[in-house]
Amino acid sequence: MLAIRLQRLGRKAYPVYRIAVQEAHRHPSSGRVVSYVGSYNPHTKEAKVEKDLAQKYLNNGAQPTPRVVKLLEEAGVEMPKWVKKAAPKQRSIKNAAKLRRNQPKEEVAEEAEA
Repeated sequence: MLAIRLQRLGRKAYPVYRIAVQEAHRHPSSGRVVSYVGSYNPHTKEAKVEKDLAQKYLNNGAQPTPRVVKLLEEAGVEMPKWVKKAAPKQRSIKNAAKLRRNQPKEEVAEEAEA
């Protein structure tokens, strides 16, 4: 089985990634690369993707990681129906009662009258 994942490049504290198609079972993360489909720079949010090549591997059953799915969709690659898309994260607010917008309106009204 093939997987489409990000491969880290760049110097220390400045990562740049390649979008690589790799064999997933034999060589889990640093294994034999079948092809390079594009690149991604997280600092400038720039992604360069070879759409035709990525589409070819997706149609042949390559499994993309959630981050790669997002990058390929932004580039305009058509995703097969079986690709799982990550749900947006729900942020929880700690101590919601302490937020200014959750304070009673009475205090604000009293200050305005005085």
